[in-house]
Amino acid sequence: MASYPPEPYRIKMVEPIRLVDRPQREHALRQAGYNPFALRAEDVFIDLMTDSGTGAMSQEQWSALMLGDESYAGARSFYRLAEAVHDIFGFRFFVPTHQGRAAENILASLLVKEGQFVPSNMHFDTTYANIQARGGCPVNLVIPEASDCTNCHPFKGNMDVERLRRFIQENGPTRIPLGMITITNNAGGGQPVSMENLREVAQTYRQFGIPFFIDACRYAENAYFIKLREPGYAHKSTLEIAREIFALADGATMSAKKDAIVNIGGLLAMNDETLYQRACNELILREGFPTYGGLAGRDLDAIAVGLREGLDEDYLAFRLGQTAYLAERLLEEGLPIIEPPGGHAVYLDARRFLPHIPQSEYPGQALSVELYLEGGIRTVEIGSVMFAHPDPITGQMIHPDLELVRLAIPRRVYTQSHLDYVVRIAARIAARREQVHGYKMVYAPEALRHFTARFEPL
Repeated sequence: MASYPPEPYRIKMVEPIRLVDRPQREHALRQAGYNPFALRAEDVFIDLMTDSGTGAMSQEQWSALMLGDESYAGARSFYRLAEAVHDIFGFRFFVPTHQGRAAENILASLLVKEGQFVPSNMHFDTTYANIQARGGCPVNLVIPEASDCTNCHPFKGNMDVERLRRFIQENGPTRIPLGMITITNNAGGGQPVSMENLREVAQTYRQFGIPFFIDACRYAENAYFIKLREPGYAHKSTLEIAREIFALADGATMSAKKDAIVNIGGLLAMNDETLYQRACNELILREGFPTYGGLAGRDLDAIAVGLREGLDEDYLAFRLGQTAYLAERLLEEGLPIIEPPGGHAVYLDARRFLPHIPQSEYPGQALSVELYLEGGIRTVEIGSVMFAHPDPITGQMIHPDLELVRLAIPRRVYTQSHLDYVVRIAARIAARREQVHGYKMVYAPEALRHFTARFEPL
């Protein structure tokens, strides 16, 4: 087994967790409509549903909370955050938001009109939904290697630049109000995007006069992957790499709940002053005054500290090492995952794990349910529940290429023994996989159905 770095921190406060017994877990799932989102957190033993807002803050972040200035306008906390944002991202303007989807909502409301297209490598769920809510069409143009779970391409999050160019030429740049890219690529396995690819994507958007925005939720992890894997970057700091990334773009959205390691918060940044003024007006209407954006001053201070901590290379070495450790242990048990592992999560390949369950019966949801039933582990499906949709012409259901179960690792929360437990539970399910059945969906809302859908076993 490879050697992985130990935790670059000591634990000084703990939160108790408990494993409720099997009958209780069965009852909890029935009550939840077999959707882990609807489970009570107290009934979950190890929670790998998301790394968003679930991390442990540092002593410096907790200390920063006490400095929070709760003035309605012009708070000191805002200017401390502004200093960190401008230092790292370099954009001329930004507004804080209560989380990433609020930034996406504002951006889409200002730029996207009905019938327009927004290309990216792969939009994640809330970005996808916010574009659709404005009548736009989100388009995924990730490289072909991304759909092959066993392909070990070092930058499987890359956008297919030739496909992007053809798409713009075929549809016309006037129908594309902005272009995006997600770093790292969450929907495709938490895979990084190379600096070379970012540069080519930026040049393509610029050539056609299309504003370029980065979904920057996990920019620090992406920067560290570039440092580790891309020639010419080993000697550069993650801060230098991050600055180079954002210098290519016209703006960014970010959920600070990921790489800023906080429980709430986000931001929308841009260079266009007119767009910034419009964003401020939208923010005031829906989120709050531009110097607090729906957050308390203490939250702004915690983000300011967390943005810098998220770029710490000792922390990032452990962060990526912890994910790699879980991936290696799963592979040792012969369990199928997306390779190589990404930064924030390991993704089980549900189609190979449960080959007898067709996509129409949601193999990812079935595996997610089994992980909870067998061991109290909460995960999330990223497959047909999240992304399948009817063809607008034929009405037939179009399923995504990947049927995944994401094991997202909260930052600075779980230890190696927790991950070993996850592997043991997954191996026990694999040993009886033929007994696992599919599910049918009995309720779903129009948008973002995976959050509140309900299921019944087949």
